[in-house]
Amino acid sequence: MLFRLPSEEELTDNKLNEFIAKHDAECAFRFKRLKDAYETDYQIFHQKPKPNYKPDNRIAVNFAKYTVDTFNGFFIGNPIKISVDDDATDNIKKYVELLDQYNDQDDNNAELSKICCIYGKGYEMYYVDELGNIGITYLTPFDAFMIYDDSVLCRERYFVRLYIDSNDVLHGSVSDDTKVRWFTQKGKLIWEEEEKIHGFDGVPATEYVENKERTCIFEPVMSMIDAYNKAISEKSNDVDYFADAYMKILGTMLGNDEVEHIRDNRIINFDGDANQLIVDFLNKPDGDTTQEHLIDRLEKLIFQISMVANISDENFGTSSGIAMKYKLQGMSNLAKTKERKFTSGMNRRYKLIFSNPVSGMKEDDWVKLHYHFTPNIPSNVLEESQIAGNLDGIVSQETQLGVLSVVDNVQGEIDRIQQEENQKAEYMVLGRNENSILEMITIIKEYAERNGEEPVDVFNKILGEGVNGNEE
Repeated sequence: MLFRLPSEEELTDNKLNEFIAKHDAECAFRFKRLKDAYETDYQIFHQKPKPNYKPDNRIAVNFAKYTVDTFNGFFIGNPIKISVDDDATDNIKKYVELLDQYNDQDDNNAELSKICCIYGKGYEMYYVDELGNIGITYLTPFDAFMIYDDSVLCRERYFVRLYIDSNDVLHGSVSDDTKVRWFTQKGKLIWEEEEKIHGFDGVPATEYVENKERTCIFEPVMSMIDAYNKAISEKSNDVDYFADAYMKILGTMLGNDEVEHIRDNRIINFDGDANQLIVDFLNKPDGDTTQEHLIDRLEKLIFQISMVANISDENFGTSSGIAMKYKLQGMSNLAKTKERKFTSGMNRRYKLIFSNPVSGMKEDDWVKLHYHFTPNIPSNVLEESQIAGNLDGIVSQETQLGVLSVVDNVQGEIDRIQQEENQKAEYMVLGRNENSILEMITIIKEYAERNGEEPVDVFNKILGEGVNGNEE
């Protein structure tokens, strides 16, 4: 759901209450379902209980958590690297490093990415803390929503943050492009008199999305997960059926006391010919093959439709480099889409932060930042080094080093290689100089012996007057 308000229309109390009501509905009917799925709370646990005489196992296989954690680890398991243009000042790089370290941004990025995986979107809010530093924090869709204008560019107009106190009273804040206001909802909106200028050139928040549709990573397979949980629960029930089968007693009639709670005791009793008394267990038809086919089919479809690789597959770890890439192709496509969306969000992050005077940066310095995403996948360093070696003289050094997964910063590696080469050159020059000095000392000693002088006097003479080549 996208909240929109025309540019010429102000956010009134009635309109804000309307947006809050729509947000609450989306949280109750969509986001809670997704949150429950990630936390292993599925429909199977809320079905009507079966009669006491029937096995009623409830098993849930949490594919939602598996797909989220697997894809999120693949996408951002390696922290995002930020580089700056060569012509940029060192102040930009130092400030970004300080900002990210101050806010523990590697962890923030990972958590924000996971929120997008679960809900399809997440939020990042910026503020100036009590120490005068810029702070960055992430929020789930339960805690906030963004209001856009109705233009084709869909510009941010208001950011609404919500929270409920211990008395179940709703509080919140509304940020526009200049200030922040706070309110309490008690039948109507009660606004605080204090307003704060936030100092950012725009609404101080960013909405990050998983994709254009804002759907979560496992949302397309939710029905399959529910069907899988039902199938495997019934499979478990069948095991109990076989382990605790009905006893049939045919040919005699038991007394009422003997067959009290007959269904709970799993006994079937029919009167008949006493001479043909039959006592044994009633076998249920075997549907194991059908059930196994259904379970296997559902599992394959879940991974196929979600496009997340089943890395627990026993054949996955034995695949070659090319085969591995093919198995990860679907997940790589998802990661590329998310990378573009995440890059857009990070551009807005640093654009807003650099616009605040507290940062000390120029407003357009953010365009000099570049973000590098490295998928977290197993790598064959030997195979990569062979490929890189074969590329020598064919492609540039930058492209050649880019093949190696152990090199996370190609330009930095090139600089280190150049530095090592310069050091080697210096050592070679120093070695030649050392040899030259030793040769000079030997010559001075020989000259002093031939002329009956002290080597020190000869050395001083060289420094003061020089030695005639004929004399040498």
